[in-house]
Amino acid sequence: MEIKTLAWHETLELHEITVFNSIGLMKMKEALNQITDTKLKKIYESTINSIELSIKELLQFYPHAPMPGQSSEYRLDNSFYAGDLLAFLKSGVRNYSVAITETASPQLRTVLTKQLNTLIKAHEQIFLYMYEKGLYPSYNLNKLLQGDVSLAQKALSM
Repeated sequence: MEIKTLAWHETLELHEITVFNSIGLMKMKEALNQITDTKLKKIYESTINSIELSIKELLQFYPHAPMPGQSSEYRLDNSFYAGDLLAFLKSGVRNYSVAITETASPQLRTVLTKQLNTLIKAHEQIFLYMYEKGLYPSYNLNKLLQGDVSLAQKALSM
């Protein structure tokens, strides 16, 4: 089956995975020079190569997104750090949600639920910050995808 246009929901998942991989790749590349253990460094290098390949594969789908666009330069600044925090909190919400479904102990479930709610509130705070600053154009898919491509290209070029 030939891809003509991605569906909206898969485009949004593509966005999430591309941003997650790009931010992770940038952090790994920054950390690589700090690693002194040879074996750990090789693991990082192998992981970096794998993530670079993954990003390149994902970017091939962007021209099929409902509203593709051109990229702009992405900087390691407040927008990067805010996006990193957003991704961290979003992953935390997902992880806690799964953990709660696997919890048999009512006491642990209560603690995890409280912590999940704290993560949700923190996610809301960073999302609103990014939205108000124009760093997360959640209602403009074209700009959102442009930012993804820019971030991915920055991560690959480091």
